[in-house]
Amino acid sequence: MRDNMTDSTPDRRRWWALLVVSAAQLLVVLDGTIVNIALPSAQSALGMSDASRQWAITAYALAFGGLLLIGGRVSGAVGHRRTFTAGLIGFSAASALGGAAVNPEMLFGARALQGVFAAGLAPAGMSLLATTFTEPRERGRAFGVFAAVGAAGSAVGLIAGGLLTEYTSWRWCLYINVPIGLLAVLGATLVPADRPIRDGGRLDIPGALLGTGGLAAVVYAFNQAEPHGWGSIQVLGLLAAGLLLLVLFTAVERRAADPLLPMRVLLHRTRAGAFLAITLMFIAMFGFYLFMSYYTQTVLGYSPVQAGWTLIINAAAALVGSTVVAGRLHGRVGPVAVIVPGLLAAAGGMLVLTRLTADSAHVLPLYLVPALVLTGVGLGCVIASTASLAIAGLRHHDIGAASAAYNAAQQLGAALGTALLNTLAASAATSYLADHTEATRAAASVHGYTTALTVAFAILLAAACLTAPLLTRGRTAEASPAREEENAPVH
Repeated sequence: MRDNMTDSTPDRRRWWALLVVSAAQLLVVLDGTIVNIALPSAQSALGMSDASRQWAITAYALAFGGLLLIGGRVSGAVGHRRTFTAGLIGFSAASALGGAAVNPEMLFGARALQGVFAAGLAPAGMSLLATTFTEPRERGRAFGVFAAVGAAGSAVGLIAGGLLTEYTSWRWCLYINVPIGLLAVLGATLVPADRPIRDGGRLDIPGALLGTGGLAAVVYAFNQAEPHGWGSIQVLGLLAAGLLLLVLFTAVERRAADPLLPMRVLLHRTRAGAFLAITLMFIAMFGFYLFMSYYTQTVLGYSPVQAGWTLIINAAAALVGSTVVAGRLHGRVGPVAVIVPGLLAAAGGMLVLTRLTADSAHVLPLYLVPALVLTGVGLGCVIASTASLAIAGLRHHDIGAASAAYNAAQQLGAALGTALLNTLAASAATSYLADHTEATRAAASVHGYTTALTVAFAILLAAACLTAPLLTRGRTAEASPAREEENAPVH
């Protein structure tokens, strides 16, 4: 007997599940950027200090990134739909609490609560797609749409944040989650139910503590690298502690009877390639989004809303890459034929921008549009293919853990990319001003951006070279998830 939903599930309910999960994915991704735009207004309204304001971002990132593995385990044990629904309700309530904040502490606490519920919501949603869509071509289309929403979420967050802050209030950057979340909760009642793991064993407490502590320490170190520098004792100490905890976590998981993250999930060749590809892609792309935000506003003089609308090009291209390219090719070619070209396309977009100078003319048509199209198509291809590959061929027992690990890879990549590339850009700009005393601040800024994007270009090239050998046998692994699940024991 199959332990997941079969293709006999009514089509309407299957595709309704895609709509609801995509709405939830939009909430999780959008919330990573929408508050960034609102933060200056929130700081002024609540009287935050410059030193404490970063907790509006960090509290969410720490809770989300640190608790993802536990969220994946809970999703499997309780049931993906139940966890998904509880996550939506909790996320909506935390958003309302944050919007009503009367002091910084209340806002920071609400942001942390959002992260807690997002840590269950994200892997549960991805797991629902995996258990609902088992036929390869339908799964390809479903994960294409899911990836498009994820890829476009950051851009949508910037646009929505600018519009809501400018025309209403910063509070609506949080309140907006409530109606979306509640509509998704209503829709979730129509999503086919899955069966929780009946004998999932006891929660791996040592693994949970080590994994949560390790991920939280690494994410926090990346967040602290921007204000304090990579050489600071605080950052190096946090990184060392985080890596030590993750090494201990790996050792514990290899011996645990009921591990939080079974090592077989990570040690599978093509799945490891998918995790590596998405991590490196997010490192590069979050540096790219940072560049686009600062360059368009500080150098080109765009308003926050105009800067956000510029990224619509990237979002549209991501939609094409994930649905038209990756979705249609899913199951017809191996993942290497989609992921590696996607990485190279994104690298090409970065390369275009490295040619910019402060005096470049016709910037939008000659530089920004080509870069936005190439990076968008590449991102869409990579997210759609890696998300599907991350859970392909897995037993129902392991899908929650794999979904959580995939989301954790994205979170680590985003945190590292933002900190690393922003630090490189700032250092390069400072050095440029010191070496060129006659240079304008705009020229120094552009030099810093192009230096960081050159590193992002190199990261994407390295990603293509490193993942290609791991993915060359991916077609066989991805084409047979149903067979492995059929042979899996029923829990």
